[in-house]
Amino acid sequence: MAGLTYARTGALARERALALPRLFAFTDPQRTPDPLGLAGRLPDGTGLILRHFGRDDLKSLAAPLAQSARRQGFALFIAADPVLALKVEADGVHWPERGLAELRRWRHKAPHLLVTASAHSPAALRRAAKLADAVFLSPVFASNSASAGAPLGLIRAASMARQVSTPVLALGGVALDDLAALQARGFYGAGAVDAFSAA
Repeated sequence: MAGLTYARTGALARERALALPRLFAFTDPQRTPDPLGLAGRLPDGTGLILRHFGRDDLKSLAAPLAQSARRQGFALFIAADPVLALKVEADGVHWPERGLAELRRWRHKAPHLLVTASAHSPAALRRAAKLADAVFLSPVFASNSASAGAPLGLIRAASMARQVSTPVLALGGVALDDLAALQARGFYGAGAVDAFSAA
């Protein structure tokens, strides 16, 4: 799936949305000690978001992960690093909520990259939905992430997701077998850390 080149206009914008995986694995320096091993277990059609947090050892994994993505058919996104995403020919970039202003600037510089963003409140969700191809709403459930706040809860999160037309994916405490129930509530899909590490 690497190297998607859809334009963000009209019918092609809808085609971009159809290209988005419904299930994403997020890496974490502590909870995902072996991102390459995780990538080797990902089924075709899923997504992997590499979060390197500025660490050179994790940045160095981007190129082999991109090669693995092309072999296996999963989509690779690089978090908050469009330069690295372009260098390794990743499929997209994921932006944290605090990076929405930078996301806006990069949409014009690299329009072929798919873009996801995180949001943690109704206002942030509305902002992100105007800029990104999809938004991760977090935390839906109680999460082991050190940065996670109080969970939104499924009912409130689902209500928020239905307020925007951009695809919304659930993040935070999600188990792999939650996907069908989340989609029934209106979520496009989901992302997870621990669920993939334990699988």
